[in-house]
Amino acid sequence: MNEWKHIFKLDPAKEISNEQLDILCTSGTDAIMVGGTDDITYRGVEDLLNRLSHYSVHKILEISRMDAITTGFDDYFIPMVLNSKEKKWMMDMHHQGIKQHMDYIDYVQPVFEGYCILNEEAKVFQYTNSTLPDAEDTLVYAYMAEEVFHLPIFYLEYSGIYGDAELVKQVSHQLNDTLLFYGGGIENAHQAKEMKQYADVIIVGNSIYTDFDKALETVRAVKP
Repeated sequence: MNEWKHIFKLDPAKEISNEQLDILCTSGTDAIMVGGTDDITYRGVEDLLNRLSHYSVHKILEISRMDAITTGFDDYFIPMVLNSKEKKWMMDMHHQGIKQHMDYIDYVQPVFEGYCILNEEAKVFQYTNSTLPDAEDTLVYAYMAEEVFHLPIFYLEYSGIYGDAELVKQVSHQLNDTLLFYGGGIENAHQAKEMKQYADVIIVGNSIYTDFDKALETVRAVKP
């Protein structure tokens, strides 16, 4: 993971053709992440995993619903929403999930992500009852992710809109050992290059479904 630069994020509730899936999985991206907010079901996740299983690309399930956890992924990423107003998104749901899947956890070693959601119009922002942090608060969340919780990943999630590159730069300077993931609004090679200057890994998701060819260009932009 320390050598990754690019991840494609697929929503199991959205349609993607077999041809497009083949192109993504063989594009040179470092991993395919499966995750979303609305209409996430066990069957949807399982069906997408079955289609991905034909490829050697690294497969990640980012867990958003406990009843949609499917075995067979290479990694399981578990968000801890640092700017949520509700403790359940930092601890309670994680406690419940670990309790239910303790035996399996011994084999998969889940990866916990410190999430900071920066788009108040995003469904995930509303779903997790988050509060919008300013730049100073965001830097404090980054500090907490690394120094308080010792999380391997701090994820700046703009979820559908292109973020503030200067803030991403500041966050990158705040972190030393924790990896900085950036996701949100990357629609072309230029945006991919800009955010990759500061983030360790960029996540490209929505543009897969809105402009597939430009989404594909983001791989070559950060992995020449």
